[in-house]
Amino acid sequence: MTPRKLARRSLQTRLALAYAAGIYTAGVLVLVFVAVPLASIHAAVPEGGPSSSAITEPGPGISLPQLLTGSAVALVLLIPVALALGWFVAGRFLRPLRAITATAQIISAGNLHRRLDLGEPTDELTELGHTLDDLFARLQASFDAQRHFVANASHELRTPLAGLRTLLEVALADPDADTDTLRSVCEEALALGGYQERLVQALLTLATSERGVTRWDTLDLAHVVEGVLAFRRDEATQKGIGVAEHLTPAVTAGDPRLIESLAANLIDNAIRHNHADGHIEITTQTSGTQVALTVTNSGPVIPDNQIQRLFHPFQKLAPDRHGSPDGYGLGLAIVNAVTHAHHATLTASARPEGGLSITVRFAQGPHRNRP
Repeated sequence: MTPRKLARRSLQTRLALAYAAGIYTAGVLVLVFVAVPLASIHAAVPEGGPSSSAITEPGPGISLPQLLTGSAVALVLLIPVALALGWFVAGRFLRPLRAITATAQIISAGNLHRRLDLGEPTDELTELGHTLDDLFARLQASFDAQRHFVANASHELRTPLAGLRTLLEVALADPDADTDTLRSVCEEALALGGYQERLVQALLTLATSERGVTRWDTLDLAHVVEGVLAFRRDEATQKGIGVAEHLTPAVTAGDPRLIESLAANLIDNAIRHNHADGHIEITTQTSGTQVALTVTNSGPVIPDNQIQRLFHPFQKLAPDRHGSPDGYGLGLAIVNAVTHAHHATLTASARPEGGLSITVRFAQGPHRNRP
């Protein structure tokens, strides 16, 4: 017999004894406060005929010894009855808990698609079951996303490694390779190494974002965006992309490094997936109890039913969406992860003339006790 079964039966035994004690106590109280006073009551027995005017006199009732004997017998018989009722009631109340335990054991063994489905009646245990069902659903979605992410990450990392290996093998197999050829090979190898380094850094940023926020510092989104733009204006200018800024104070709280990563990936995405003579508009503002960062860019037309895909790791609509070797399909996934980590909201819409408009809304104000 397993320790869990012993614990379960021990709980049922304790509940059964508690219920039995309550039932037995109720029986004793009934005898004390109801039956005992009856011993002093004498029945009125008619003397003579049943005439309504006949004189009556008190007759003997139940004697106290008889009452005590009957009560003792009743109390003895009440013991097994109380225990049986207590065991039955405890079993009924613990039935949902047994279902929760059995199903949780199956789910913990790796069968994540199972659910408790306790149904009615709705009480504290069934509410616990519904809460656990929601938890299991989120865990299943998390594990599925993790497996999908690991598979995609392995594929993305394998591609540059295979290219690097092929490049070096070809160079070594060429007996006529001169200094210029080897220098060119080294430059290509360095470029592939840089690509892998940036990809690993993006993966680490995504993993850090999904882990959650451990520090809440007061910051201004306008200052964060200004710092990010300082290193990206030249790139936008070289590609012929105009940048319009409408930055007003937007104070919130969060992890400065993660929020800077969110702003950087939004702006990088707007630059990378744009076209010559395109434009980017960046806005920070305060609205009610929220502050918002909005990045709007021109670019190719994106179907509405494909927008959500872009916020998953390694999801790209078409080959023309990675017009830069720096594109890994992780930028908007990082934005989505940082948004969820800060309990913010993200909305994205496709522009009819092409491009995207993405808005992230944070809670306004300095650091408080954040969830």
